Amino acid sequence: MLKNKFFSFILFLIITYSASFIGGSVTISLKEPWYSELVKSNYNPPDWIFAPVWTTLYLMMTLAIWFFWHSKNRDIKTIYIYFIHIVFNTTWSIVFFGLHQILLALVVLIILISLIIILILRFKLVNSISYYLMIPYLL
Repeated sequence: MLKNKFFSFILFLIITYSASFIGGSVTISLKEPWYSELVKSNYNPPDWIFAPVWTTLYLMMTLAIWFFWHSKNRDIKTIYIYFIHIVFNTTWSIVFFGLHQILLALVVLIILISLIIILILRFKLVNSISYYLMIPYLL
């Protein structure tokens, strides 16, 4: 099942970037004028930085799940956690930018951060060597 590395990479890429597409679509269409009127910290990054950072982040997420999928000790529970994480990732944009619910977005963010920590720990158990040996995975 999904042993082909190229096909599995494309599939994970599509799934992961679907979350980005949905979240981005909600953000673009529903954030203004509400977001501009919020009082933001001086440390709030400029708007132009978000596209390259999130594009890179989603690529790294895709690579992480792909490396995990092709590892010898993978488990399906971690794959399910990854997909739940993707749902919460998308949900945050909908709740914050679409529904303008800051407190609920904070709750979603806490859940999302918890899922990310769980994934880091689970990926680390299986992929600790693959971070240093990425080239063989690409062949």
